[in-house]
Amino acid sequence: MSLKDSYSKHKAAYISIACIVVILVLWGYFRSRSDGPKYTTAVVKRGNITAVVQATGTINPLTTVSVGSYVSGTVQYIFADFNTRVKNGQVLAQLDPAIYEAQVVEARGNLQNAEANLTTLDANVQVSAANLAKSEANAKYEVATAKRSQDLFTSGVVSADSNEQTQSTLGQSQADVKSSEAALEQAKAQLAQAKTQITSMQGALDAAETNLKYTTILSPIDGTVVARNIDVGQSVAATLQAPNVFSVAQDLTRMQVYAATDESDTGNIRNGIAVTFQVDAFPNDVFQGRVSNIRLNPTTVQNVVTYNTIIDFNNPDEKLLPGETAYVTIPTGHAENTVEIPNPALTFKPQMQPLALQRLYKRYDISNQASTTHLGGWQTVWKLDANKQLIPIAVQCGITDYNNTQLLQGDVQVGDELVTSEQNAPNKSNGTRAPFMGGRGPR
Repeated sequence: MSLKDSYSKHKAAYISIACIVVILVLWGYFRSRSDGPKYTTAVVKRGNITAVVQATGTINPLTTVSVGSYVSGTVQYIFADFNTRVKNGQVLAQLDPAIYEAQVVEARGNLQNAEANLTTLDANVQVSAANLAKSEANAKYEVATAKRSQDLFTSGVVSADSNEQTQSTLGQSQADVKSSEAALEQAKAQLAQAKTQITSMQGALDAAETNLKYTTILSPIDGTVVARNIDVGQSVAATLQAPNVFSVAQDLTRMQVYAATDESDTGNIRNGIAVTFQVDAFPNDVFQGRVSNIRLNPTTVQNVVTYNTIIDFNNPDEKLLPGETAYVTIPTGHAENTVEIPNPALTFKPQMQPLALQRLYKRYDISNQASTTHLGGWQTVWKLDANKQLIPIAVQCGITDYNNTQLLQGDVQVGDELVTSEQNAPNKSNGTRAPFMGGRGPR
């Protein structure tokens, strides 16, 4: 065979192969353009669904008492540190008591002087009372004497001068009575004032002794010291309010989680619900607790409203510490052996014109309420008929675990395949076509 014949033979083969390739490419291209949208489906199954609320919270003791200092002073001794276990009444710290001891001595001396003065004033009252009694007796005698003198003067037995002198003596004795009465009232007033001063001085002494007592800082409860805010030599100033010098947690074997739950979830949380939570310190451990209450004091941050859900739990080994972050799971509902609708099927909506979509809803008797809202738990899911055409189905849903949702009502059976997503053919959605072998693009 000549070189020319060989070349002609191979050229014919190359042309044939090129034609076949072009035909296959064109066939694939136009096939892809003619195909409809592709759908992804999920199978409806039966199983158990547990609805939960997830929240983040902080671990706290049941009771934490802030121990303050009622008086000012310099810290002289400290008898408790972080993590020290203390008993009720145990000494935690001692302030320098010198100035308060001096105040007690001064107040006690003032009280003793006032008590001595009271004794003197009480004696004065007794003397004044005796003088009044003597004056009253003398006046009584002078009254009788004056009467006899007047009778004798009338009978002419005594002279007028003698009678007048007797009457004058009577007036003087009556004036002595009034003077003694005034002296007695004054003595009584001085005695009452002294008693008032003693009461005041007794109060000053009690206050000084109380301030001296407060220089010794005691634990108010049995517990564990979780914070110490003072050092030896530090000045403590108790002016407008008592400074916090220690914090004592009452019982670290029984603690609480303060979980911040969204306002939309609080309606489904009930007291007594058993919950679980985890902490970063023990990522493989799951801890158990129980909801005790939802506090009514809301917290608003950037228009997000949350409430503290209080969860009680036992901490017998004191494994968990105050302040740790807890990741809480609160069950709010459970359904056994129920039909499960995959959640992506509830959010799927076909890519078609609104008018065509409404005609489809009307054809299959899907109410506008079920097709556009979740009111009353009614929603729309989609499945395919034998010709791969979409069929809308109205369903009423119950609780969800964020993967599947409980079916309450609706024409959906176990084993049905519900549409979860749609993939359109290339360029079909926008009506364009791809250029090929020098052809022009979209017009």
